[in-house]
Amino acid sequence: MQILPPGQYHEYEAFVGAHPNGGITQSVLWHGVKDNWGREVVVSRDSSGVIIGGVSVLIRRLPPFGTSMLYSPRGPVCDLHNADVLIDLKKGIDEIAGRYNAHIYKTDPDIPRADRRFAAIAKGMGFQNNLGGDGFETIQARFNYRLYIEGRSEEELLANMVQKTRYNVRVAQKHGVEVKVAGKDALDDFTRLMRVTGERDGFSVRPKSYFEKMLDCLGEHCRLYMAYYDGKAVSGAITTNYAGKACYIYGASDNAHRNVMSNYLIQWEMIRWAVRTGCAVYDFQGVSGNLSEGHPLYGLYRFKKGFNGTLDELAGEFDFIYMPLRAKLTDKAIALAERIRNS
Repeated sequence: MQILPPGQYHEYEAFVGAHPNGGITQSVLWHGVKDNWGREVVVSRDSSGVIIGGVSVLIRRLPPFGTSMLYSPRGPVCDLHNADVLIDLKKGIDEIAGRYNAHIYKTDPDIPRADRRFAAIAKGMGFQNNLGGDGFETIQARFNYRLYIEGRSEEELLANMVQKTRYNVRVAQKHGVEVKVAGKDALDDFTRLMRVTGERDGFSVRPKSYFEKMLDCLGEHCRLYMAYYDGKAVSGAITTNYAGKACYIYGASDNAHRNVMSNYLIQWEMIRWAVRTGCAVYDFQGVSGNLSEGHPLYGLYRFKKGFNGTLDELAGEFDFIYMPLRAKLTDKAIALAERIRNS
């Protein structure tokens, strides 16, 4: 085990970018996006010194409570059935927890709920598994809708869509909707569309500065797509492309001109980017696990389902509690602050 100094992060980055369990939130590039968190990187090496496991740990100091929360989004990166590597990485996390007086370490690996082998290893290491609910109660969505594209052509993927979705892609094309890969100069339009979408669907919206950080810090691994109709921005999306995975992170659309189906065409163009860069999967990200048609989030699922992918249920969050009482009090205080903010 080694806690890497920043001067060696390039070695970890090369490992994560090439590993089948690698992902953008475990990249050191993500540190720049989350620049309000501290960060450390732990690696495990084999007998010849080659990295065989790694994990990026974000650190959120909580001054009112005198402790810190450690979090590894979609980590660690390794063979998640290799108990020796997982235990080795945990030693580094424990050392970091001591440095920062952490009351909890949280991670949410990209692993199916049905994978009981990993769950058993984690339990044996002292982790508690938090499934959360059917919606978006956990930090990362537990139900993700994914399109597995490896070895499939654009023509095959288009033909495989649900008929209505394929029709809507063509409606947008027939209406002359133009989808462009945009730069930061389009962020005013994108942020405006995000505000419109947030008001319509009832969620809070990140500021323009956050999207600027994403584009700046993630570089070639992140794109802003904008769709225009009659010269006006009508929808936009941000997607990442890293370690063989394209992930649809943010999407927004205007209330006007919804009949031109720009959201469908923008998704198709992002899928095409994933195919052309050799990705194995295009991840539409979170949906609700409640698939009843009367559920408030059913429309989101229906939209993504039209591209004829797969609904993956993940294993949820795994927490290691260093200070049980402090963790309980901190959780209650944070929940109260959330209720006050949303009241």
